[in-house]
Amino acid sequence: MAVTHGINTSKKATSVSVPVTVASGVHFAVGTAPVQMVGGKTNEVIMLNSYEEAVQLLGYSDDWQKYSLCMEVYSAFMLYKIAPVFVVNVLDPAKHRTEEKAAAYTPIENRVELPLEVIADSVKVEGKVKGEDFEVFYTNTACVVEFTTDTTGEVRVTSISVDPSQVTKRDVIGGYDVTTHAVTGLELIDSTFPKYTIAPDLIVCPNWSHDPEVAAVMSAKGENINGVFPAMAMIDLASSDTDGATYYTDAPALKKRNNFSKTNQIVCWPKVALSEKIFDFSVQLAGSMTATDNNGDLGGGTPCESASNKSLQADSTVLASGKEVTLDVQQGNYLNDNGIVTGLNFYNGFVSWGNYTACFPANTDPVDYFYCINRMFRWVAKTVVLSHWNYVDRSMKRRLLDAILQGVNNWLNGLTAEEKILGGRVEMLESENPLTALMAGRAKFHVNLTPPAPLQQMDWVLEYDTSYLTAALKVA
Repeated sequence: MAVTHGINTSKKATSVSVPVTVASGVHFAVGTAPVQMVGGKTNEVIMLNSYEEAVQLLGYSDDWQKYSLCMEVYSAFMLYKIAPVFVVNVLDPAKHRTEEKAAAYTPIENRVELPLEVIADSVKVEGKVKGEDFEVFYTNTACVVEFTTDTTGEVRVTSISVDPSQVTKRDVIGGYDVTTHAVTGLELIDSTFPKYTIAPDLIVCPNWSHDPEVAAVMSAKGENINGVFPAMAMIDLASSDTDGATYYTDAPALKKRNNFSKTNQIVCWPKVALSEKIFDFSVQLAGSMTATDNNGDLGGGTPCESASNKSLQADSTVLASGKEVTLDVQQGNYLNDNGIVTGLNFYNGFVSWGNYTACFPANTDPVDYFYCINRMFRWVAKTVVLSHWNYVDRSMKRRLLDAILQGVNNWLNGLTAEEKILGGRVEMLESENPLTALMAGRAKFHVNLTPPAPLQQMDWVLEYDTSYLTAALKVA
């Protein structure tokens, strides 16, 4: 009850809206993981914030040909120290498995080591009872049967194993099952924001992004996540001896043949290696982009800075076979001029090299072909959507519209002062807001902004100036 004698106070809502802080460089990865090790989930979006959490929820193996998500986990958490990462495992131990097999083993120190692919719950030892005579557990490289009493003679072990080779691009692409209503594979990207309230903006598919059909779906999903959010598809060009480009001059033709030409595709060639570990270039580039976005001296939480000429956690570029490929600046520029990002080890360490999306050189709009400008527009779009979603269905009054305009203009002015953009403003143009649209409850806001282009070429002109010679040698 209000005080009737004295002083009352109340609070009024701020008249200017404040945009929310939107994360940049959030990965969404689809692939296979050794979930048989931990009883992990299949075809469900999982948010990971650390390497330890990833191992607990997915398992881990250095065999990245079988378990592609482990490549993303290692790159994101061990090399680039970024989080969160959203992953979908499509390896289903109940579906992608072998028939039951039996084999004889001789225990060493009361242990038998089986392949990591063996499903622990399926292990049987002839003449022995699980839980009494033996236990089954996983190490980093094997499924181990350990006997509780001294066992030296030959034993016969029966087991079922997961078979990652049964996973196909159909599993990665996924879709919607009209019978079970189950959503799988890349289609699950639409489940990320409703579940975690974070919208990913970099899509990676280790070991699969070189496939034209997978790449096309990655690009399509990235155009319209949840109907409102955009994302970039990180694509690799194959570098195998059978169907890939094994020499740099072959890469543009392969890119064209695969129809990698979308404005939201970043195409990479070849692979990169760190010591004995071989990575898809797209996985490392995604890590570098996220690290650049969130470096206070570079992106400062925005994608305004290109990751080109920034360090990769690699020491060589290689083909799928592991054969090293050494590129110089001219060869790297040839790939860049055809819309392909590559790697160089020229002067400042091993770096990514290239600023263009896959639409270059056919598309000459800098908003489309410079991936940092392209991503900046997408980031601004995501920010204004999330910042003003709560205003949907409010009464469309002048005060509300002015609050939105002033709030966004203040935010754009702040980005300008921080040099994240060169300038920006938002307006409600009369020509874009006819009376009939306003009557129907539709208001259109027109945002003008100019993110900085990367300084990708400097020309220095050197000239011999005789005046210095005259001044130095003239008689006093």
